[in-house]
Amino acid sequence: MTARQWPEVKLGDYTELLSGFAFKSKNFTDGPDDIPLVKGANVHQGFIDWKGAVRWPKEQFGDYKKFQLKEHDVVLAMDRPWIEAGLKYAWIKRDDPKSLLVQRVSRLRGLNGLDTRFLRYIIGSPQFTGYIKPIVTGVNVPHISGSQIKDYKFTLPDAEHQVHVVDILEAYDNLIENNKRRIAILEEIAQSLYREWFVKFHYPGYESTKFIDSPLGKIPEGWEIKKLSDVLCVYRGRSYKSIELVDEGGYAFLNLKNVAREGGFRRDGLKRYSGPFKPHQVAKPNDIIMAVTDMTQERAIIARPARVPSMGIDEFVISMDLVKIAVKEGFEESFLYSLLRYSDFPHVVKQFANGANVLHLSPKVIEEYEALIPYESLRSLFSEVVKPIHQIQDKIEKKNDNLKSQRYMLLPKLISGDIEITNTDEVDA
Repeated sequence: MTARQWPEVKLGDYTELLSGFAFKSKNFTDGPDDIPLVKGANVHQGFIDWKGAVRWPKEQFGDYKKFQLKEHDVVLAMDRPWIEAGLKYAWIKRDDPKSLLVQRVSRLRGLNGLDTRFLRYIIGSPQFTGYIKPIVTGVNVPHISGSQIKDYKFTLPDAEHQVHVVDILEAYDNLIENNKRRIAILEEIAQSLYREWFVKFHYPGYESTKFIDSPLGKIPEGWEIKKLSDVLCVYRGRSYKSIELVDEGGYAFLNLKNVAREGGFRRDGLKRYSGPFKPHQVAKPNDIIMAVTDMTQERAIIARPARVPSMGIDEFVISMDLVKIAVKEGFEESFLYSLLRYSDFPHVVKQFANGANVLHLSPKVIEEYEALIPYESLRSLFSEVVKPIHQIQDKIEKKNDNLKSQRYMLLPKLISGDIEITNTDEVDA
């Protein structure tokens, strides 16, 4: 059967859709061995945030067999299914933990000749997102229903073509995941190096160091306790109106979605801005930004620093929910970023944020924070080691950007059969 002969079908006729269970919050746990619950807040653009998941007692896992998730299952948030960063969908991977599905998240499995692995690419396609965006209803909590999901129509290829499409697109997914693991390993190296040198004091030449008393306890001679205002300047971002956000043109606009939960930069939350701004509200590649507002339920990103990557963009305007942190002349930017990210700084200053529903952190708290600062030659040596690590991370991120772009362009053409599949063995990384 050729592509033109493939039938147009309703998703509901070829998919088993299940909405999750209303697990009672009073029984939630944070035990590392308990079962993570997949809630809408944990579903992101192609992945599940397991670190931020609440958990359910593991001894009760067997009582909820119907809601147990297995490899390849596709999950789609039904509340706020689409945000600026994209569609909130993901799938269960081989190495993911045992998990249970929570209400207002749908689980989808293929039926009647629809491969569940192929189904995830149907859900992740631009066409499905285009279908979802205009039918989302609700003012306070935008949502979609199971029947709306089932009503989506698409072209269903034959089984052989589905397998070929999955082989090609999974190759992209696997490369992207491998690159993410490489980035994580580099991050662990940089963090371990910082803690070894500046927390445990096992830096080059430490054996001959004399330690002296200080308000922080014994510290190496020649190190100083300084307020961060001595080494950095904090600049608030731009207050803006929604009408100043545009789909095209304007300036790249950094916001809370560009700060990852664990610290670091997220590339998928970028917006465009067409309003006025001041020079100090502009960030450039390698500049440090930090979230000073946090609207997430877990209050996870406030005081988390991120380094603006090179994305082929020279200037970014930053939103009012962020600050730009600029080093003063003569101080090492790589060391400052590491201090802000790998020391106790985020956990300490977060305690001074206030607000009932939305946390706010005053830039003054950042400036007043007292940090242990090593002597210049040691800071410079550390920067010489860490800076190349950051540069390698940026290069790998760029590779992932290219892979994602290629996959995004290929996906609808492969699904529809517009591209003839001749070789599924090679993917250009």
